[in-house]
Amino acid sequence: MYSDGSAIASMLAECQQALDRVEPADLAAVAAGGALVIDMRPVQLRLRDGDLPGALVVDRNVLEWRLDPTSPHRLAVADDPDRRIVLVCNEGYSSSLAAITLQQLGLPRATDLAGGFTAWSAYVAEVQADEIATARRVATH
Repeated sequence: MYSDGSAIASMLAECQQALDRVEPADLAAVAAGGALVIDMRPVQLRLRDGDLPGALVVDRNVLEWRLDPTSPHRLAVADDPDRRIVLVCNEGYSSSLAAITLQQLGLPRATDLAGGFTAWSAYVAEVQADEIATARRVATH
């Protein structure tokens, strides 16, 4: 949790407490259950760190217009205000603020990924390392 005593840190904490945040280990199951996963990281970070498989890329500066179910500029996939939307930023800060904004626009199930892409990437690396270690143990027995 980000905390430096600033007003934005306080606001962020309030937003994150109000959300039913998705943990990195649960993202695949949530997406398989029908959630719309939105990667809102800047292009520079996506190019540097890679894509989030299965996520729809929507730039942060147009996010509300593309997901607001009443907006004439919304994406076709944003037609169900009751659909769960999981926003993913780099570290889980700006996505929390954006998820609250989407809730205010009439998307009550909007939330974000706790820890963002960084936490998801670390989780995937840990799982892959465990799988490799298990495969090596099995292969040596």
